[in-house]
Amino acid sequence: MVSEIGLGGSIKVQGIRRVFKDVGGKEIVALDNVKLEVRPGELVSLIGPSGCGKSTLLRMIAGLDYPDQGELYLDAERITGPHYTRGLVFQDPTLFPWLTIHDNVAIGLVARGIPRDQRLQVMDYIKLVGLKGFEKSYPHELSGGMAQRAALARALVNQPKVLLLDEPLGALDAFTRMTMQDEIIKIWQERGTTMILVTHDIDEAIYLSDRIIVMTSRPGKIQEVIDVPLGRPRARNHPDFLLLRSKILEILHFAKEGESLSYYL
Repeated sequence: MVSEIGLGGSIKVQGIRRVFKDVGGKEIVALDNVKLEVRPGELVSLIGPSGCGKSTLLRMIAGLDYPDQGELYLDAERITGPHYTRGLVFQDPTLFPWLTIHDNVAIGLVARGIPRDQRLQVMDYIKLVGLKGFEKSYPHELSGGMAQRAALARALVNQPKVLLLDEPLGALDAFTRMTMQDEIIKIWQERGTTMILVTHDIDEAIYLSDRIIVMTSRPGKIQEVIDVPLGRPRARNHPDFLLLRSKILEILHFAKEGESLSYYL
């Protein structure tokens, strides 16, 4: 069975600065003095203009990129590289096309050297994400939403303390996206895993999050942290939901752009 809930860890980001160089050697400051704390079991979204460093910050928490200044911690342990305690889900499911869904989900356990007879939890996570009956299927036989469910199961099977979601629903159609948002909430509530989501969709951030971290344009900094005081389940047409959306649009300076903006940045 899937193990007990309450696995979430805390994330602390202390004074992060990240500088890249363009093809001409000019320095581009992506992130500057970013400070952030995420509490155990919290679901937090990062939003902000394109290029503000949201995904860069997520990759540093995952251990796939490194700051030029500052430090990052999972609980009291400094993050120095990738580790299975920090799972990452991308916009593209990145499943191995030659493996079945079962074997795709199990790949992290294989990489850790866990024997086949100790991988019984693989089926539990396949069931958790609603893919029971498709464990013998191959990625090309699944819809986009089903493939993303498999990617979630693959990240969760290692029982990470923190699940990092880099626009995981961005490629899905609107109806599938809303269904997957509900699935993420269900998994989060059942598992107690800390989740950090990068999204360009303000409605998605409000619908899912305990707090929303608004970042400035490059160089990316934390502009404002917004608590989401709405109960669950949340109604997207509730006046408080709409009021919070308007507030975020104002912070991001898009409030006067008109309806053509929709809810995306």
